[in-house]
Amino acid sequence: MSRLFALSGKGGVGKTTLAGLFIRSLVEIGKKPVLAIDADPNSCLGDMLGVRVRSTIGSARETVRDESEAQKISKQELLRMKIAQSLAESSGFDLISMGRPEGPGCYCYANNVLKLAIKELSDQYPYVVLDNEAGLENLSRRIVQSVDALTLVSDASNAGMNTLGRLYGLAREMGVGFRKLVLIVNRTRGGELPESATRVQHDTGAQKIIALPYDEEIATLAEESRPVWEVSDGNRIYKKILELMREIG
Repeated sequence: MSRLFALSGKGGVGKTTLAGLFIRSLVEIGKKPVLAIDADPNSCLGDMLGVRVRSTIGSARETVRDESEAQKISKQELLRMKIAQSLAESSGFDLISMGRPEGPGCYCYANNVLKLAIKELSDQYPYVVLDNEAGLENLSRRIVQSVDALTLVSDASNAGMNTLGRLYGLAREMGVGFRKLVLIVNRTRGGELPESATRVQHDTGAQKIIALPYDEEIATLAEESRPVWEVSDGNRIYKKILELMREIG
């Protein structure tokens, strides 16, 4: 049975960079192969992992409809073929991306295909890392029903702390189950948690809360869309994520 780690948070807090570091850490400590799932239509996780995404789940709608008629096979069977074709393989991990659905009003279909992809593929991997779309909507779509570790990411602002509380509340409201809850407060001053973090941890019952300081190397990497494999082994952010993965993985 695979272990599923999901990351969620508002936009611009470094969630996708952290998802990439989660994946690198799991590969580094031998928890591989890892299935990386980019559930964000903007499809940025591939850049973080240095993988070129040639096909996405979002493009499946039109091709399944047209090709199933031409090839005279069921849409479900063709969908499974498209899921397999959308998998980008790399050393130690594979990546599947939701991407942007083609045409208006297609998000529900793409979302359902992504759910099927997770169900079809996850048991083939010991570890799965799911990078959710920024904001609250991803949780309301209930892409997964249960995860082993739910990680909520925020900056150190009061608004960021409030967002952590809302994300937790929505996860509970939508019935998203999790065994562990981890809060990451990113780009803090001096690596110290803000005072409001204690309240948020108490209110959510999170088993772990981590403060990550602003880091120039990580910031440059994100700005230049360079893969996480280029982060130095001694980088303080990477070392903290590596420690976290050893603990919860």
